[in-house]
Amino acid sequence: MGYGVQAERPPTPLAALSQPGLGYPAKALPADKAPGPLPADEDRLVRTDGDLRKLLVAKPKGYQEGEHFFSQDGWVGLEEYARSFEDEGFMYEELLDADFRRAAGASWERGDRSVVVLLVQFRSGVHTGAVGHAEQQRSYMGESDVGAGNEGDPLKGSGNGRYYLYEADNEPGYLPLYRARAIAQRGDVMMEIDVFDSKPISKKDIRSLAERQLERL
Repeated sequence: MGYGVQAERPPTPLAALSQPGLGYPAKALPADKAPGPLPADEDRLVRTDGDLRKLLVAKPKGYQEGEHFFSQDGWVGLEEYARSFEDEGFMYEELLDADFRRAAGASWERGDRSVVVLLVQFRSGVHTGAVGHAEQQRSYMGESDVGAGNEGDPLKGSGNGRYYLYEADNEPGYLPLYRARAIAQRGDVMMEIDVFDSKPISKKDIRSLAERQLERL
């Protein structure tokens, strides 16, 4: 039916392939009418194409470089990162499926305290790898056998980040081991911070470090 109607109509020229006038208005919109920017978790153009290591939070005063597996040049390979998990084979495949792009890290030490900071970046596309990976890491933190055993506290300014304090690990013959962890995501980068010490770690210590890292992102 539609074809028959169209066939009886006189031919009309096609629209021009280039129509620059449709792209942007001739004049910029007034400030009060211009749309605001998308939040980072919705803007697919939010990405870091430069040196990811430059976005790592600065080393706190009084600390020295740690001896973590990636501390030499700051880059963390996919295999190295996967090995930091109990089931490294599973995590290796998960990261590949999530379009893992690259990761950077830093580690510092001061006395018995050690700090590890990781930035894990995913490719922007159909998958929202950074969001999924952050959610996956937070999902088990409430369990005492594999996580902190609590739901943590919201990380201000992150939208979805949280920080956690673990119960002390007291093993006979060894100093107690305390741990704190922060997990958050901004754009296509997931950040993770771990602090270990033989003395209790305050919420302020892990929270302030995580907030500074978020500001860098």
